[in-house]
This record gives sequence, C-alpha cells and structure tokens, in this order.
Amino acid sequence: MSTSSLSADVLVIGWGLAGLVAAGEALDAGKRVILIDQEPRTNLGGQAWWSFGGLFFIDSPEQRRMGIKDSLELATQDWFGNAGFDRPEDEWPRRWAEAYLNFAAGEKRAWLRERGVGFFPVVGWAERGGYGALGPGNSVPRFHITWGTGPGIVAPFAARVEQGERQGRIIILPRHRVTALISSDGTVTGAKGDVLATSGAERGEESSRDVIGDFEITAGATVIASGGIGGNHDLVRAAWPERLGTPPEHMLTGVPAYVDGSMQPVAEAAGARLINGDRMWHYVEGIANWDPVWPSHGIRILPGPSSLWLDATGKRLPVPLFPGFDTLGTLAHLRTTGYDHSWFVTSRQIVEKEFALSGSEQNPDLTGKDVALLLKSRLAKGPTDPVQSFLDEGEDFIVENDLESLLEQMRRHPGGEALDIDRVRREVLARDLEMENDFTKDAQIGMLRSMRGYRGDKLIRTASPHRLQDPAAGPMIAVKLHVITRKSLGGIQTDLDGRALDGEGSPIPGLFAAGEASGFGGGGVHGYRALEGTFLGGCLFSGRQAGRAAAG
Repeated sequence: MSTSSLSADVLVIGWGLAGLVAAGEALDAGKRVILIDQEPRTNLGGQAWWSFGGLFFIDSPEQRRMGIKDSLELATQDWFGNAGFDRPEDEWPRRWAEAYLNFAAGEKRAWLRERGVGFFPVVGWAERGGYGALGPGNSVPRFHITWGTGPGIVAPFAARVEQGERQGRIIILPRHRVTALISSDGTVTGAKGDVLATSGAERGEESSRDVIGDFEITAGATVIASGGIGGNHDLVRAAWPERLGTPPEHMLTGVPAYVDGSMQPVAEAAGARLINGDRMWHYVEGIANWDPVWPSHGIRILPGPSSLWLDATGKRLPVPLFPGFDTLGTLAHLRTTGYDHSWFVTSRQIVEKEFALSGSEQNPDLTGKDVALLLKSRLAKGPTDPVQSFLDEGEDFIVENDLESLLEQMRRHPGGEALDIDRVRREVLARDLEMENDFTKDAQIGMLRSMRGYRGDKLIRTASPHRLQDPAAGPMIAVKLHVITRKSLGGIQTDLDGRALDGEGSPIPGLFAAGEASGFGGGGVHGYRALEGTFLGGCLFSGRQAGRAAAG
C-alpha cells in the first residue's frame, strides 16, 4: 500500500455545496487549498447536485412581483416559531438563525446573481403551517427555485474551484476517506486516512470501500463539510427521538449512500462538540424510485394542498396535517399509527397540477433551463413526463376509473390489508359532498380555496377544487407513501466564524465546520423544524463563513 503526504494552507473535507463554497472563499483569499472526498470525481457537488434547488429569500423581487408582502420581521417570527429553540446549547444556533435571516433578507440574492444564478419567477409556498401566527410554518411563499435546480446552484462554485485547479492553486483529491484529524498541542493541523480504490461509479451510485493506500495532509486550517447521516439508516434509527415515536422499520433513502455520518466520530475524537443529534428532517411523502440510482432510492412528492391524506388504516389525518403543511407534525402523527406508510387518494387533475417531484433529475425542464419544455410540461394539460413515468411504472401508484375499483386495488396492494375500506369510502364521499358549495366546514377545502387567491398557487400549484369522483377530473389515483430520510438538523457546534467548539464552548484552533456537518450552522440553525429552501442556503452561508475564517 502506498502512502502520500501533502500540505496546504486550508484543507476542506467534503466537496458538497458547503465544501465548494468554503474552498472557493479560501482561494479568493489567496490560500493554497486541498479539497478531498471519499467518492469518485463524478460526485463533485454532493447532495446539492440532486436537489430541487429551493432557496429561501425574504422580500425578494420575485415575491414582490407575485404580490407577496414579506419582511425580515415576519420571517424572523416564522423562523423562531418554527425552530422552537429550547436548550442551553441553542445559543449559537439562535445567533446563526439571526445572522442567516439577515443574509437571506440582504445580500444573499445579489451575491448569487453576481455568480450567474437565476431564479424561476413563481415563488413556491412550502411548509404552510396551519396553526397560529406564532406557530410553525411560512406565513407567505418564500421557496425560490433555482433556474437549473441543484446543478444550477452547484455550477458557479464548482467552476471556481476547477479554475483554481487549472491554475495550480487547489488540489482536488477523490477517493480520500478521513479516519482521523491530526492535532498538535491542541491545534488541529490536518487529517489522515485511507486512499480508496479508483471507482467507475456514476454520480450517486454506491462505490466500493476497497483501501489501496493511506494519506496524511497537513494544513493551517481544516474545514469539515462532510454532510449528515441520511444515507445510513442505522444511524438515523439510533438518533431517532422519542417525540417522533418509534423509528420506521421500513424507510426509503432520499440521499446517496455516501451520506453516512462517518466524519461525526472523527470530529468528536478531535474534541468537537456534537449537539442536537436528535433533531432531524425526514419526509412522509416518499415513493420508491422506479429507476433507482442508489440503494432504496426514494423520491419525495412535493404536493399541493388538495389530495385526501389517509393513514394506513384509512383514517383521515387531523387538521392541519394536509399535504404540504407540516412535515414533522405529520411524521410524528403517522408514527403513532403503528404503520410505516400512509396514502394519498386523489385525481389525475390534482396530480397533473399539484404533484412536483423533488430532485434535479426529476425536473428536466428546470434543470436544463429549457423554456419550451417548461411551458409544455407545467402549463399544458397532463402530468409532467417524470410524474407520468411514476404513474406508468411506479410500484406505489394505483390508477382506476372509479372509486370502487380503486378501493379494491388498494386493498390488494401490499399494506392494503390494514385498510378499513368502508372508512376510506366514507372519507372520500364526505369530502366530495363538501365540494357542492363555495362555503364549507372542511378546513382543508377552505384552505385550498383561500390559497388559490395567491397567483402562484392558482397558476401552477393548486388544482381547481373538484370532487375526487368527478369523471372529468379522473381517473382516480391512490399513492402509497413512505418515510424517506433526508437531513440531519444537528451537528458540530460552531461560532459565527464556523470555528468548531469543544465541550467547554471554546474554539478548537485550526478546526472549522460547515453545511450539514454543522447543522447548517452553529450545530442546528433550524432548531426542530425547517422552513424549506433553507438547506442549500445554510450550506452557502455556513460555507462562506467558514471558508473566510479559515483563510483569515
């Protein structure tokens, strides 16, 4: 086995979005940089490349053009009502939240525009809440889709480090897995680990862990940007909090297998304090990918508000747990049912207007910046091609022309034996009766009618209210939904410069952290819940902070 030794001013571990931003900031400061990752070069950009590209802005030009009145004050009220900070160790996450909100209301958009990043003009409304003004959720639409989705947000930062590579100012090393940080007199001076065998795995595919050598890199500053634990179900279950019930026996995976949490014990062994490991963000609208890239690959449906949501027994979910309203509230409720799945009962008209699929590869029009395809797929009649592929090929979709046929197929579907078919029938019939008038006692119907007052929802996200059994809106569709892993909300505690803190709250000289590895800032900038569009933004902001400080 061979051994390699290198040195640099700044070492960045992990080449996801936070790592790319940190490396770029160090390059801009004139530093010599080494950027390493355990995966093949095909994965440059990490999880962010696979994302829908959602970004959280406050009082943006896109919002104002859509008639949305937003403010830093309103967004702060929403963030802190959502986060629920309630622990002594939340001091730094609180400070990070305040700093990030100012970034999102200030220079964030212009900073990205300077790098050529553009945005889809219609602002989405994620995490709609449905509680009181001080409760969880976004009071207004804030979900800005990057023109180019995940690849579009990764591109300028990847280009910056690749330009530095051509200039000989940065070394990019794939297949380098860190097993330990190197310290001297309390200062982190680099990292060492295994060199893995060259792999031909394509982006996102699981790669081998065959070791062919080892390495040691010394650096004046080391930045950990290695991501979270969502690809490792054992770690997810071990960290699962009691407040969310028992962890599911069956889960889909919303991130590649390399999101394995392997740097957490390495950071802890070097003295870094890990906090809020029990705070996590997983979705309950997961569907098995009919064309998987990584093991147990799931895709999340980003639903509009119209589908009827039933638990595994056929009981309707309580107010305000409607599609798109409260991710973790819905997860916590469904974990009390004793089952790992739930159901949407819906119509083709709702599916074609309201079903978006998370992921760059599921949105070729936005990802490819193809205006003609965008107009055809989003405004023309019928589902988008990726959604249609799931209707045709997806194991979790049932399509029938009438309610009784749909109920029979749901009963026969794996997991359908738990359904009280009479209860499902009553829920559908009762919901449809409420559609006869413009007024209703059904809170979900009232909410979706109200939401169509927002131009963005009426244009592309909310179907005209109708009976699920209306033949003109058919056929009827049932979708079996699974828990799908996604984000760690806790991580390495850091100060506002991204410096990793020890158990006493003091900075560890030479060690920094950014992105999901640091809970997107401070060890948990989101608290218990995210407002959506804030994960990529957290990577951008924490990567920028850590990169600048590491180069200082």
